Amino acid sequence: MALHATSSRDSVRADAEGEPEWAGDASRRPAAFYSAVFAQIEEVGWERLVSGKGDGGVSCLVFRILDDQGRNHLLEITLPMNYPSSPPCLVADVPYLPELQWSKGSRLKDVVCQFQEHLKILQDYWSIMDDIDKVLWVVDPTKPTFAMSHRRIALDKKFHENLSTVLDFALPPPPSVNIEDDEQVDCGICYAKHLPIDDELGTHSGGTTDYTCENPSCSRAFHSVCLRDWLRAITTTRQSFDVLFGNCPYCSDPVAVKITDR
Repeated sequence: MALHATSSRDSVRADAEGEPEWAGDASRRPAAFYSAVFAQIEEVGWERLVSGKGDGGVSCLVFRILDDQGRNHLLEITLPMNYPSSPPCLVADVPYLPELQWSKGSRLKDVVCQFQEHLKILQDYWSIMDDIDKVLWVVDPTKPTFAMSHRRIALDKKFHENLSTVLDFALPPPPSVNIEDDEQVDCGICYAKHLPIDDELGTHSGGTTDYTCENPSCSRAFHSVCLRDWLRAITTTRQSFDVLFGNCPYCSDPVAVKITDR
């Protein structure tokens, strides 16, 4: 969300009193509208106003809101032409917006209060996401925002232990990685015996595991397609011609897989 420089009471008032961009346009709001909006901004607090733009600087207002954990949020409030008969539109960097409870007598402070209550609901969620970012190896997104609800995690040999720590309860032990038994052929990345039937996979469509870690104490099996995609997501992976060189997700021993064998 693009923001302008911090607005002040005087600058917003100057925008409202100055010549509008559409001088002579019959759609300009009545003077009472600006007075009402200024009074409502006063209730919220001018020190919380980050910017004001459009229609004399008051049709789109951005407020800075702090949550209970000190996280800084920007709430953009756009006032429709028939405000306050119709509710404002909200934009914020959150996973989902609150359902705004609105009546003709509602004011900007009611919007801010409802948004603050919404932030309280999201505190546990953000705390968990913060723990994931700190404890696990997140490869995407590299700079997560408050609105992002996904994390792509690299699975290394400590993943099971770290995930148990984040979730704060004991997980069942991981399956044995010893594949001396011919029945143990699940891929160590997708945990399936067979790849899906998909034309995009070419000759690998529906295929079984076709790559095995050469470390005798590991010997984990993989679909080469899965291993290739996993290596591509790791920043330490090297490429030479059509071969990717990296480390086994389980034992960290060197592995190499072709990238053009479709």
